[in-house]
Amino acid sequence: MTLSYPDIRKDIARWLQEIRAAYFADSAVIAGVATAGIAHGLLLAEADSLPFIYVRSDAKKHGMQNRIEGRLQPGDKVLVIEDLISTGGSSLQAVEALRQAGADVVGLAALFTYDFEHARKAFEQANCPFCTITNYPSVVQAALSKDLIQADQEALLNTWREDPENWGK
Repeated sequence: MTLSYPDIRKDIARWLQEIRAAYFADSAVIAGVATAGIAHGLLLAEADSLPFIYVRSDAKKHGMQNRIEGRLQPGDKVLVIEDLISTGGSSLQAVEALRQAGADVVGLAALFTYDFEHARKAFEQANCPFCTITNYPSVVQAALSKDLIQADQEALLNTWREDPENWGK
């Protein structure tokens, strides 16, 4: 939905620029993770005048059968862009595909993370630093401060985040 609003797109591009400048300034190529990371990655690449590539979950079944589209040279310092991080699985698969292609992945930036412990551990094990514009705990706190939810609802939402697979059983 964010892409439908020009002012929000501009904010996202600016926030991603801030993340890149603060944590991944040595990146020289922006890679979007298909599908939702493509548009957001392109916003950043355009704002910073950098080359853009994207990574599919699987290689195409026809044509050149590429998994990575765009010009990538071995040793390129790549910042990966994702829309959201839940388990980190699809993001880290894209990171691994880029590394196998010879890229030096400097990290990953995303719009949002649920901030699951197993995702943080997966990124740590993959030696891939990441930074997000916002996260689940911040959104819950903002909702509480604006009286969109009550304290008992905050507790319920936090219980879900601690163990979403078994929540409600």
